[in-house]
Amino acid sequence: MSRPNSTTERTAVIVRTSVVGILTNVLLAGFKAAIGILAGSIAIVLDAVNNLSDALSSLITIIGTKLAGKAPDKKHPLGHGRIEYITAMVIGVIILYAGVTSLNESIKKILNPTVPEYQTVGLIIIAVAVIVKILLGTYVRGVGRRVNSDSLIASGKDALNDAIISVTTLAAAIIFLTTKVSLEAYLGAIISLIIIKAGYDTLSDTISEILGARADSELTRGIKATISEFPEVSGAYDLILHNYGPDMLIGSVHVEVPDTMDAAGIDNLARRIQGAVYEKYGVILTAVGIYSVNTTNEEVMKLREEITRCVCEHEYVLQMHGFYLNEQERRIRFDVIIDFAAPDRYALYRHLTEDVQQIAKDYAVEITMDSDISD
Repeated sequence: MSRPNSTTERTAVIVRTSVVGILTNVLLAGFKAAIGILAGSIAIVLDAVNNLSDALSSLITIIGTKLAGKAPDKKHPLGHGRIEYITAMVIGVIILYAGVTSLNESIKKILNPTVPEYQTVGLIIIAVAVIVKILLGTYVRGVGRRVNSDSLIASGKDALNDAIISVTTLAAAIIFLTTKVSLEAYLGAIISLIIIKAGYDTLSDTISEILGARADSELTRGIKATISEFPEVSGAYDLILHNYGPDMLIGSVHVEVPDTMDAAGIDNLARRIQGAVYEKYGVILTAVGIYSVNTTNEEVMKLREEITRCVCEHEYVLQMHGFYLNEQERRIRFDVIIDFAAPDRYALYRHLTEDVQQIAKDYAVEITMDSDISD
């Protein structure tokens, strides 16, 4: 995933893209509204209203991005990046409102139908609008993905939906001109439902981010792979990422290292890991936890292999890590990740503990049940 060199650059890209969206949608709305009123077409007028809501969404995106870019302060030491999620929610509400309003107007037209009058210039404008919306939607969505902006991604998807809506409007006009069958009101209702769904999807996705959605699989796998490239590390686990805005990720991770490493070596490794992850992904690792791995006792390593086979044979066990046998305390510790899909995760955990205790009868067994937090 490519990232801008700085928050300032990212903000500039989002603002510039949003301005393009505003200008394009205002021009399209003006053309469509004029033609729709002259032709008496509710579908074209509603399509114009949708363009205006898109322009307003782009304006809100600019405002939200500017506010989110404010420097951290004492009250918000991790910045104001989450304002972008609030912005996306506002956009979702606007889209929903536009959809519900247009659905109401369409129902009125169904109950009290009128005969539309189409003009050639209007149909040409609609055809041009389809092309413009496809280009705009592809551009905005692409930039949104590049700079990780939910608001731009939503705007891009909405523009592509508009292209589909405009194609449908054009088809209804052709049907009326060739068969004299008017589908305007019904088409307006369909358009309204599409708008409502777009608003719902935007709200749903944004609320999921605020609640703490699962981190992007490509990102988490990439971070773990980068950490595992260090020769001292035999595995990276328990990666947790906290989202303080699309451009601010803070997290922690555990790594397995040989039990022969001293404090100075561990400290040096942790700092190198933090630097590598930030340089490559822009993710701040505030903590690098350590799992010590037995490397000097072959009997212990054999016991570890036996216990690993036993644990991983159980259905719904996704992973086992952090195994360490303390000879002095006669204690074995390790973590297991149990799938959320397990019918009873705690019953499986108890069963695992009993099975492992049967294998390691001379040791106290402590198993920590981890959640499937990241890929």
